[in-house]
Amino acid sequence: MDPLSYSKFPFLRDAAEHVKDQGVTLEDLLVHQAYRGARARGKARVIDALEHGVVQLRPMATEGDRLEEVLSYPMARMYVSGVNERFLTKRYALAEGVTMYERLEREDLDVVEEVAYQLDVAASRDGESLRMHFSDYLKYTSRMRSKEWKLVNTEVKSGHVSLSQLKFARVLQQALQDRLESELPLPVDETILRALEGDIRELKDRTVLMRERYKAEDFGKVSVDNFPPCMKHFIGMAQAGENLPHSARFALVSFMHHIGLSAEEILNLFSVSPDFDASKTKYQIDHITGETSGTEYTPPECTTMKSYGICFEPDSLCENPKAKVKHPLSYYRLKNRPMRRPTGAPSSRSSGPAAPQ
Repeated sequence: MDPLSYSKFPFLRDAAEHVKDQGVTLEDLLVHQAYRGARARGKARVIDALEHGVVQLRPMATEGDRLEEVLSYPMARMYVSGVNERFLTKRYALAEGVTMYERLEREDLDVVEEVAYQLDVAASRDGESLRMHFSDYLKYTSRMRSKEWKLVNTEVKSGHVSLSQLKFARVLQQALQDRLESELPLPVDETILRALEGDIRELKDRTVLMRERYKAEDFGKVSVDNFPPCMKHFIGMAQAGENLPHSARFALVSFMHHIGLSAEEILNLFSVSPDFDASKTKYQIDHITGETSGTEYTPPECTTMKSYGICFEPDSLCENPKAKVKHPLSYYRLKNRPMRRPTGAPSSRSSGPAAPQ
């Protein structure tokens, strides 16, 4: 592959070897004036990922432009590691995957095959398509919800799955995303932290602002602080661009519907998911909320959530035998119950009826 390919796909092993051949050291990259543009581009790469969900394209007409783009990738990884926030790490991994996918759409099959090889996905040509072993296919499509990705709906020959270029690129997107999530954050020493201190501080602030933008407090009077731990966990996954398991998705949609969120507000929460399809998601929401099915579904009880493996980090209220919390909605009602104050004669008792459980 040539330097232009390295700049398009800077995560490749060959791109790292190309940087070594240029004699660029870590110290040079961090402090030398000649690499100021690479540092700025690396920071912009992270901001793009955080705020746009994709790394914006830029002109790469000269050899210097192409080297700068390659160097921006290790810089971005250092910035993400310095911030060390799960929300940013997942947003960054997703954005790099989506960026690669969009570029592979326009490449020759030979390039797609080479990128797959360097992501440790064994690929081979099958006429005008590419194929991979079914074990790799299952590994990277297990979190894709659409029925079209189910192995039973895919033709398997001699243990291999043949895919169009677009579908093959989508599987590679997941492979890159998984790799980055497993690799980051990197261990960064004091030398790196000192050199990038100002930029890391700015990126931390931007991360906090972006995370706040997706908080459920934005939905009128609803406060995420009073959500049960499981629902907080699901919202965190959705905000970070993760695909929720079907059981968690059902539980979250039905919970949010019953505490007063509109279908549009629920839809917006899922809009950052990597396989977001507005029409399909709206159909699912309308079915769960009873708009089209005629049945308003409620979230599963806590015991059912545990059996599904989607009960996360139960807190003291969940486990308090006196509270008898058996359902996510019961938890939310208890948390939202106002403090009782004595009225009239001094008394520690409340005069009002108890809130419904």
